[in-house]
Amino acid sequence: MHRRLPPAAVALGIAGLVPFVVLALAVVSADDPMTAQRALLGLVGYGAVILAFLGGIHWGFVLHPAALPEGMTPSTRRDAARLGLGVLPSLVGWAALLTPMLGIPEIGLGILIAGFIATVVAEARGEVPLPGGYIVLRGVLSCVVVAILVTVLVVRLIGGKLIL
Repeated sequence: MHRRLPPAAVALGIAGLVPFVVLALAVVSADDPMTAQRALLGLVGYGAVILAFLGGIHWGFVLHPAALPEGMTPSTRRDAARLGLGVLPSLVGWAALLTPMLGIPEIGLGILIAGFIATVVAEARGEVPLPGGYIVLRGVLSCVVVAILVTVLVVRLIGGKLIL
């Protein structure tokens, strides 16, 4: 039997969506193009930080084996996979942060979209077991984040603006 997620983890996970929503609304509804651009940079930056955080969770399982699901014992091969999974999201987020230097920060949105999808898919494959409820929470939160990022990307690419 897997341990349940603490209610605070669920609440904080949901609360972590607030900056995504606020920044996305600012990007797609700002009257001033400079404000929209700054909000876009903030959105990409926040997405990169959250992606790195999601990877760091896997380091916690390696460094604190008692956090593994019940009945699971440490394994060198699984630990290496977890550490790798922990590093990759940080690198993807960093790549997204570099895109403003190219003059097209919208590419950063695409990189983040791919990163969030790849991370949750890798976790859902089950090769690195996770505590009960975690993958469900991650799946729901990631779907919301990806939907927000895709919406912002589409609105930016078509040159539109939402009127609120």
